[in-house]
Amino acid sequence: MVQAPLGAKVVEIGPGTGALTALLLELYPDMVAIELDPRAVTWLHEQYPSLEVRQQDVLETGWEALASGSPLFVVGNLPYYITTPILFSLIDHAPMVKRAVLMMQYEVAQRLVALPNSKAYGILSVATQLCAQPEILFKVPPSVFYPKPDVNSAVIALNFYSPPEREVPVSETYLRQVIRTAFNQRRKTLRNSLHSLGEVPEKWAGLRAENLIPHDFVELAVALSLNT
Repeated sequence: MVQAPLGAKVVEIGPGTGALTALLLELYPDMVAIELDPRAVTWLHEQYPSLEVRQQDVLETGWEALASGSPLFVVGNLPYYITTPILFSLIDHAPMVKRAVLMMQYEVAQRLVALPNSKAYGILSVATQLCAQPEILFKVPPSVFYPKPDVNSAVIALNFYSPPEREVPVSETYLRQVIRTAFNQRRKTLRNSLHSLGEVPEKWAGLRAENLIPHDFVELAVALSLNT
């Protein structure tokens, strides 16, 4: 399921009526559930008295405090309308997360695993692949839901790199700025899209954002930071 060792700190995002929670709780009795809907919270308390339920917006979760020095294993069916913000929240707190198994819209899942020079490759692809190894585990058809959504879903695993593996010689904030600026004008060459950040080295100047592999953006950000 989440491939977490016994005793690991497991966090479920949006358990709802606990379809998955019951199975998780058997394996990880110290797990934490994050749920915003007060009706679902009440139901979870009634059905699983031992379960720690935190009634809060997942985007306001203090992941560092929740981890308390132990790596987190995160699982959840992400609401479509806030999938991307939740993913960026996990990415921003990558040092606290070991593995995440999440269900989301298939289109978003494709963006996470997208390769350079493809239409789906973008900001989310690069940001994710710099801190984790994403893998689509399987597709989920609309027929398994009620009511049926208009889109396909997928379950994806994010295996986060350890902090030493993902350490970069430039601030994460500046790196994200370079990535966003490049892709916000993805049809332009990097010489033109990044001109406001400095002089782009010639090896990348004639390329577009979609042509670079994730770690190219780290080198580019370092080069730009030295030129400013």
